[in-house]
Order: sequence, then structure tokens, then C-alpha cells
Amino acid sequence: MNVEIEATWKENLQPEFDKTYFKELVAFVKSEYQSTTVYPSGKLIFNAFNLCPFHQVKVVIIGQDPYHGPGQAHGLCFSVQDGIPFPPSLRNIFKEIDNDLHIPIPKSGNLTRWAQQGVFLLNATLTVQANQAGSHQKKGWEPFTDAAIKRIADEKEHVVFILWGAYAQRKADMIDKSKHLILESVHPSPLSASRGFFGNHQFSKTNEYLLFHKKEPIQW
Repeated sequence: MNVEIEATWKENLQPEFDKTYFKELVAFVKSEYQSTTVYPSGKLIFNAFNLCPFHQVKVVIIGQDPYHGPGQAHGLCFSVQDGIPFPPSLRNIFKEIDNDLHIPIPKSGNLTRWAQQGVFLLNATLTVQANQAGSHQKKGWEPFTDAAIKRIADEKEHVVFILWGAYAQRKADMIDKSKHLILESVHPSPLSASRGFFGNHQFSKTNEYLLFHKKEPIQW
């Protein structure tokens, strides 16, 4: 199956595109876009991949679902488009960056600039029906995004995997801790952020690790 996705990712994930589950997923997603409102727009489904080619990945942040409100989702986990108010988790992420690195909270919640520096902002599920959180879970996206995580873990070295909350932390089993750094904490959601997200200093820890392995730090 021919999938429009950045070339280095296409090369690394080609075996997935030919599997039965992926063909069934494509049929499901196409029918959803034709029959209802789905986020993000079709051209942005693989935005995380297209903005951060496989060979450039230095950091992986794993989310669960795209935002399901109008104008929010654009294919990068936790990120919203310019001009959209910050969702609570994203606001807490910026608060911790300010606390950790003394970088003021930005005016826009668009994290494209992170992706372009090698931060792979991956949601486990890449599409969602409007106003229906979790509506595209268990339709085939998870095996595909798991394959992307595993490919990074197996083929690259010295990548920082940032796992917030129990859902993301379940991905740790795919990652060899002897050649990568795994940073875990509770989710930045207001329900849990005060129980260990604030004060985790994971943004500075990420940059220290990258510098130690002679990689450019992230301008958070």
C-alpha cells in the first residue's frame, strides 16, 4: 500500500503498510472522514512523522489521542494550532519548563518548533471523531504507532523517551534501557500534575543526556 509519509519513515515502516490490520485501518479512517467530522484534517494525520524524520529523532513524547475540539489537533501530541487556547495539560507542561529551565510560557501552544528539532510528538491513536474522546482507539492505530516506537528503540541509540502517565509508561517494555534514557512521571493533566509532574525536571534532564551523547539540546 502506498502511504504518503516522510521518506525515511516510509522506508522504516513499509512492512506495516502491507499488513491486513493497516489496510482495515485505512478503510475505517476513510469512511469516518466521509461520514463524520474527524480530527486532525487528513493532510495532518502523519504530521509528527513528516516534521521529524526517522534519522532526526532525538526525543520521543507519547500521547494517547488527538484533541477532539475544533481547530486544536494538528498531528502532534499535546500541541495545538496557533491562536488556540492552551489545553490544561499543555499549560502545565509550559509551567514545568518555566520552573525547570526558566523559559517563559510562550504565546502559542504550537509545538512544531520542537518537532523540527528532533522531538517526535506521537499520539498512540492518530485520529479521533469530533467531541468523542477515544473514538478511534483499538481500530488499528496502536499496532502502527507501537511499530514506530519499536523501530526507534531498536535501530537508534541514545534517544530520550518521555512517558507521562500509565498509558505511555506501558510502552517502556519495548525500549532497551541500556541504550536509551526513559523518563517517567505522572501525566501533566490537572488531575495528577501536582503528584509528581511539577518538579520532575525532565526537560533539563533530557538536554543533559543529549549533551552527554554529543547531540544538540532541545530549545524548549
